[in-house]
Amino acid sequence: MNTKQQLKGTDFFAGHPVFSLDEAVAAMAADGGRPRVVERLKYHFKTGRLKRVAREVYAVVPPAVSVENFRPDSFLVAKAMHPDGVFSHHSALELLGAAYSVWNQCTLYVAKRRRPLLRDGVVVRFLDTPRPMQTDAGKQFGTRKVERQGMLLEATGPERTLVEGFDRPSLVGGLEELVRSAAGFTTLDLDLLEEVLRRYDLARFWAAIGWFLERFQKSFHVPDALLSRMEERRPRSRFYAERSQRGGALVRRWNLILPQTLLSLGEPDER
Repeated sequence: MNTKQQLKGTDFFAGHPVFSLDEAVAAMAADGGRPRVVERLKYHFKTGRLKRVAREVYAVVPPAVSVENFRPDSFLVAKAMHPDGVFSHHSALELLGAAYSVWNQCTLYVAKRRRPLLRDGVVVRFLDTPRPMQTDAGKQFGTRKVERQGMLLEATGPERTLVEGFDRPSLVGGLEELVRSAAGFTTLDLDLLEEVLRRYDLARFWAAIGWFLERFQKSFHVPDALLSRMEERRPRSRFYAERSQRGGALVRRWNLILPQTLLSLGEPDER
């Protein structure tokens, strides 16, 4: 391998801590095509510079770290496998800097669902993109870009993460984890949140988010008029916030039955 090729590979590795073979080919194949790039990667793999983490996905091993002891970032592995994926649920909470605790799952929406990947004790789950969140331009609604180790990842924003967390609590570590995490959001775009709810148009979502906004009304500057609109769209009969839940307490305004542990969460009572 000549010096020019080595430099080109080093430059690419510096900006791509985890990458796919397709990405490497696109960046380095100008003077030899795909077979030449494959040979270069094999060379770096043999020297311990690279670690294979999935089919045609590689991670750059930091200096002074052995291949055996190196654990690449699960978010970056998932990104390399699905460049257009959108991180969701607890993964979104982590990327947004709001997660109350660390979790051993990574979830993202992809165009075509596939089996979960177990890697270094972390489960990576690939989910179908919800149809209400697809835009006419082929993108997803309510997302934002987040930087991680120099790479830009796409994740559901606070508003959508909150709604979809109440939809599938098991993917956010449970309702208590969701509420504690979401309470730490710096801001909520209430207009965007209302649009997410309109797109889903499910009464149980209106009630769950209405309860949350009422609990944290001062933190997120929630007007009473918005709560009233949400109350009008609540379910007509009582329902459990978590489908597998048994017991709990009824919040009458929202016809919502919540676990007792959630009732103590919220803003301090200043009365």
